Amino acid sequence: MAFLNGIHVPHRKNTAGKAVSRFVPETVTVPMSVNIGAPAKPVVKVGDLVKVGTLIGEAGGFVSAPVHASVSGKVSKIVDLLTSNGGTAPAVVIESDGEMAIDESIAPPVVDSRESLLVAIKDSGVVGLGGAGFPTHVKFAVEEGRIQTLVINGAECEPYITSDTVTMTTRTADMALAVKALHKYFGINEVVIGVESHNKAAVAAMMDFMKENAGDGLRITVKVLPSVYPQGGEKVLVYHTTGKVIPTGKLPIDVGVVVCNCTTMAAIGEYLATGKPLVEKCVTVDGGAVKESQNVIVPVGTKISDLFAFCGGFTEEPAEVLYGGPMMGVGVPDAELPVMKNTNAILALTEKESRLPKTTACIRCGSCTNTCPFGLAPASIAAAFKKRDAERLEALSVNTCMECGCCSFVCPANRPLVQTNKLAKAFLKEEKAKEEAKA
Repeated sequence: MAFLNGIHVPHRKNTAGKAVSRFVPETVTVPMSVNIGAPAKPVVKVGDLVKVGTLIGEAGGFVSAPVHASVSGKVSKIVDLLTSNGGTAPAVVIESDGEMAIDESIAPPVVDSRESLLVAIKDSGVVGLGGAGFPTHVKFAVEEGRIQTLVINGAECEPYITSDTVTMTTRTADMALAVKALHKYFGINEVVIGVESHNKAAVAAMMDFMKENAGDGLRITVKVLPSVYPQGGEKVLVYHTTGKVIPTGKLPIDVGVVVCNCTTMAAIGEYLATGKPLVEKCVTVDGGAVKESQNVIVPVGTKISDLFAFCGGFTEEPAEVLYGGPMMGVGVPDAELPVMKNTNAILALTEKESRLPKTTACIRCGSCTNTCPFGLAPASIAAAFKKRDAERLEALSVNTCMECGCCSFVCPANRPLVQTNKLAKAFLKEEKAKEEAKA
């Protein structure tokens, strides 16, 4: 299957080329939960003094990641925080002392084997920083020799977001440390970096990266990809960078590939060099309601309201605030929620930017299928979901949907197709659980 479909979305890279700022708030609320996996378990109590890098949450299981203090100061409370899946998880609130003092235990890890590198990746607290938040060490915890190719995702295909471009143009030394360590200890000899063609600065930086770091058995290739959304989708990216097709229900590792975001690689490299865990993020702050759009490096746990205030506040009251981009981002119900490890952008959209046109009846034009990266039939899925026909939904491969939103974007009837796909997937999961319970 060739993934030739997709859509052209407006880039709106308003922060491209702008200077990167830094901001440290008076308080942070550091979540114990990432998007995928078990929450970490707090190991501090109210009144404890912490420093940058102090362990405040230990991994809650294999698919979990440790959490570290992002500022120095005092733990003021431990609260339950709303998570992206609608549940709650603990979060540690720290009152900053303004010093940003580094924990005395911070030192580069000793890495001299495959096993010790895997431990280092876990101890770094790094998760997928392209948005998914999957603990990175789990991706590499596979049988030796199974990973043939590392694909580095630098596509950054959503509108507005440029935080990964900041990584690719300013943190190549960190990326190189991670790549070379994986080459040395995991035997990964093939690295492919995917970058969209419109991003000239990132393409140039990655070309230089390739020239400077390839050799001694390490092959690095930069694939300049068409600027077609969703170029950064995992299955789409793997096909366009390696030619390999990931079957339905399978993962990249099933075709010998691991995919990591470029900022994920830089975070691993920084930990290998310094021992400093993942405690800060470069976040694109943009949208029509933002007064001063910019990329800002902030401690994990910075409240969204504080970040907007740092960027000058609003030109008008935002109609919608999103974690991430406008295509796959998640609505923020409360501006007091924090920047998380996997937050790459915070958007404040105006009424004009976020207003949805009136929905009308499906006209059977086929645009949704023609643009779907996997050739799914969203209109048929919607009809099957309306009838609660689980067998038909499975036959239509609804679980293959990556929820990219292409179908909704192009629908001339403005139907909520991607939202329906999400509901259909949840319904099918519930029906399968019922069947298993009966068995």
